[in-house]
Order: sequence, then structure tokens, then C-alpha cells
Amino acid sequence: MSDDVAHMRAALALARRGLGNAWPNPAVGCVLVRHGEVVGRGWTQPGGRPHAETEALRRAGSKARGATAYVTLEPCSHHGRTPPCCNALAEAGVARVVMAMRDPDPRVNGRGHAMLRDAAIVVEEGLLEAEARALNAGFFRRIEAGLPVVTLKLASTLDGRIATATGESRWITGPEARREVHALRARHDAILVGSGTVLADDPDLTCRIPGMERVPMLRVVADARLRTPATARLVATATDAPSCIVTAPGHPPAALAPFIAAGVAVLTVPGAAEGGLDLKALLAALARRGVTRVLAEGGAGLAAGLLRAGLVDRLAWFHAPAIMGSDGWPAAEGLRLAALAAMPRFRRVAVRPLGADVLTEFERLEVT
Repeated sequence: MSDDVAHMRAALALARRGLGNAWPNPAVGCVLVRHGEVVGRGWTQPGGRPHAETEALRRAGSKARGATAYVTLEPCSHHGRTPPCCNALAEAGVARVVMAMRDPDPRVNGRGHAMLRDAAIVVEEGLLEAEARALNAGFFRRIEAGLPVVTLKLASTLDGRIATATGESRWITGPEARREVHALRARHDAILVGSGTVLADDPDLTCRIPGMERVPMLRVVADARLRTPATARLVATATDAPSCIVTAPGHPPAALAPFIAAGVAVLTVPGAAEGGLDLKALLAALARRGVTRVLAEGGAGLAAGLLRAGLVDRLAWFHAPAIMGSDGWPAAEGLRLAALAAMPRFRRVAVRPLGADVLTEFERLEVT
């Protein structure tokens, strides 16, 4: 049993390589072991194909016969762009499959398990299931609730300020923290900002860590009033890295034409009662496009809207050791809370120093 746990942990580590790179598919890892020797390793490749099992079998070759496959998610049982992984495992002569959990996708859920048993393969499931579910939380949320998992990234002073009264914000945090932001981007499918951030910073919203090859992430602007300039970097580079503007209905075709001509996807969702966009509808629209993990990078209005709507699952808060004062811009606009009980609450899960700064990570505290 201890060997099983060790091999499944290795498969989970491989699966993490696919985060932000495998969508709309889950990030899966597979380890093939025969007579105590690891004979093949695989993880979901960029764009979701090939699957982890296929990669591990390719590396193992004939050594896969009689092996045990440790897989972080139930092998697929349906024909898509490639044949089912269940068939590939059976044809390779794998004797046993240990999987962390079932795949909630209705095309698979339990069918992969049954196909493997029908092929006389010993199947065991449930090993390190909690860890596997946490790793692919975005995929499960998209399948089960039609929404991606949302991480809100904030970088502020100790008193929660993100810019001076004049709007100066570069740079509050140091180079180590900024590099970690790029690593965060690499682990997400899409980056979401408000139109105010585009107007103030004209960001690229790319991952700029040398050597980190990945599928280009989707860059999304929440822009109810269509304030994004047609000259913005996100528009000018849309053919290199996908960009999307989500706006309210009612804009004339002529206003949308420059974005569409530049290759920017334009999505329309309803407006919110308090102004802006219905952010839950925005996230649902992204989920329908296959997005499983969203990194929201601000600004203060978008942060407040997501928090108000209860749509923030995780917080990544970078604190610089500095004080700006109440005339600085807050990390989140007013939430209009009438009582303390209405505050969004989180639990701290990790703290890391990054040079002079500190990254604290939180998960949403579910109210019971």
C-alpha cells in the first residue's frame, strides 16, 4: 500500500505539469510500474492531447505488459480526437489500474471503470482522491456547476493599497513577487481584468518566464461600456495570444468591428443591477469555452464585484512591507456590507516570503 501511495503521489506531481496547459481537458498524470520498476510516465500534453496514459504507454513500450497503471483520474472511455485510453491500456496488456477518482464527465463517469473490468483488468479507485480533486478543482467545477475556479490576485501595501492617489502603482512589490505572478499565470487557463486596468496600464497579460512553454492563456477584459481602446496591446497581439472582451448587449456593430477584425473574441453577457456586468454570467460564458481556471488580476472594481457575488474561490495576496495611507487606492472597492456576518471569509493555506514581500494564499471559507 505504501508503494501505491508513493506512485500515485508521483502521478499527481506529473499531473500538475498540465495545469493551465491542458484545458479544456483535466490535467492528468500516469505512472506505469512493473515488478517495482517505473517503466513509463506521462501527463496531459498542451491543448489536452495526447492524454497522460497514452504518453506513459508510449514511453513504456513493451514493458507496459503486466504493469500497474497509477492514474490520477478515471481513464477516458469515449472516442474524441483520439481513441479511448481504456482501450489503449487493455491493448498494451496492463494488468492493474489504480485510479485516484472517477471522472465526472458524463461521457466517462464509471464507464471507464467498467470497460477496464470487462477487459479483465484489476481496477482500484479512491487512492488520494482528495488530493486529485483539489488538483483538478477547476475541471470538476466546470463539469458540475458550469463555472471555472477563480483565484483573485492582489498586490498591495500592508494597508491594502494598490496605487497612490495619483494612480502610480509600478512597482509596489519587488521582482521576486512579480516573477511569482507570472508563474501563477502559467497555472491558469485565463486571466481576467477590468477595463480600468487596461486603460491605466495597457498590460500584455502574458507569462514572461523564459523556458516556460505553454498553450497561450486566454486574456479576458470585463468591459461593460466597451472602453478598451482598439490600440490596446491585448487587441494588437490577439493573433499571437487569444484575447476576449466581454461586454454588455446593445453596442452597435461598428463599435465591435475593430475588435473582431483584430481577432478578438467578443462575448455579450447581461449587465448587473448595480452596474457593470453579471460576473457569474461572464464566468459561465468562459466555462462554455472550456476555461477551468481563471486568475483575476483586478482592478479594484472587478475585485469587489467578484467578492460581492461570492465568486472568489482562492486569494493570492502579495503584501509589500510599506504603508500608503487612506488616500491610496484600495485593493477592492466598497462591498456595501451592512453587517460583519456578510463579509467574505477565507482560511489561510500558505505563506511564503518572496524577497522583501510576502505571498499569503487563502481558500474560501464555506459558510455552514
